[in-house]
Amino acid sequence: MNDMLKSMSVAASGLQAQGTRLRVISENLANANSTAEVPGGDPYRRKTVTFAAELDKAIGAEEVKVKKVGQDNSPFREIYEPSSPAADVNGNVKLPNVNMLIELADMREAQRSYEANLQMIEQSRSMLMRTIDLLRS
Repeated sequence: MNDMLKSMSVAASGLQAQGTRLRVISENLANANSTAEVPGGDPYRRKTVTFAAELDKAIGAEEVKVKKVGQDNSPFREIYEPSSPAADVNGNVKLPNVNMLIELADMREAQRSYEANLQMIEQSRSMLMRTIDLLRS
């Protein structure tokens, strides 16, 4: 029974990690067309999430944790739009380095991982309930 509780704890760490990942993806999507506040300035920079396995000594199992929310240092996109308040002296406006297709693919992967961890919790809970019912009989 103890292993089932451990599996639920591990799966819960997965839910939390994927929840953070979804939040970061939503920030990226929301800011995909943000520009700088000053002429020639840098716009929103895409954020990334890095995970790490971390031993939880209390339960004796490795859980997933968000190691770091970092930044994607790939170059910004540029468009020629001299009428924009964010345009530089050449009329170019920097746009975020957010690729909508990548964000949507990451979102689907995070959703599948979240659902898999949720399913693990539901299965463990079901097994625990069956064990309790058996012990009551």
